[in-house]
Amino acid sequence: NFVLTNHRRIHTGEKPYQCITCGQSFSEGSTLTRHKRVHTGEKPFHCDVCGQSYAEGRSLTKHKREKPYHCDICGKSFSRNDHLIAHRRIHTGERPYHCDICGQSFSEGRKLTRHKCIHT
Repeated sequence: NFVLTNHRRIHTGEKPYQCITCGQSFSEGSTLTRHKRVHTGEKPFHCDVCGQSYAEGRSLTKHKREKPYHCDICGKSFSRNDHLIAHRRIHTGERPYHCDICGQSFSEGRKLTRHKCIHT
């Protein structure tokens, strides 16, 4: 019955739940509850990896999908694994890219490419 009542509101346009702060009306109580967070700033959904907080659960789900690769040292998250691998070099000090002209080493290939311009 509850589900049917909510469904009927789609067709009738009835919005019995009103925000006392701004007056906006909603057809479902749960939507009003979620809306109220706009005014309170409440963000009850937290990423257990980086600590980022969100007002809506779906935003947290999206966040976790967008950056699934996490640094086990500092917790920073990345959208691509190769970015995580490059980031880890900050912690390890690894510099696997070496200039064949002067021997200087770099943590990223693009930095070596940029460096090589000084030799031309």
